[in-house]
Amino acid sequence: MHPPIRSTREQLVQTLRFELGAVVLIAPAYSWATGSAMAESLTLFLALTVVDMSWLAIYNSVFDRIEYRCLKRLASERPPAMRVVHCCGHELTVLLLSCPVIVALTELGWGQALVTDLVLALVYAAYGYPFHLLFDRCRPVVRSAAGGEFDHAAG
Repeated sequence: MHPPIRSTREQLVQTLRFELGAVVLIAPAYSWATGSAMAESLTLFLALTVVDMSWLAIYNSVFDRIEYRCLKRLASERPPAMRVVHCCGHELTVLLLSCPVIVALTELGWGQALVTDLVLALVYAAYGYPFHLLFDRCRPVVRSAAGGEFDHAAG
């Protein structure tokens, strides 16, 4: 039997909503803070979104499976301390993938890109914690009536 994690469709919904919210909230703030044009900021954040979306689906699946195997706990039952571990783990691992994108799409050198990426990781983690808490409250993982598959609750 597979561990009770979100379906592929539900993971896609979660990832798309997370990234859309991040672009809408964080790209304008980045543009303002750095003095870059909004078009440049949006280009950077859309590129970072593609990187992050690709990684987030994999990361969430692996994290959820490990958490279930080790603790027999569903993602929607994750306590606050483990949510912090989940957010920080994701941001630290995506840092390795996103720093080269920042260098390629901005005029920043590697050191400046790393600092920028670390700040963005903190911002995304601060955004990610309430996002995932709210998402899990609104769409908890439940066993479906037909055949033991797992998905979100209806409603």
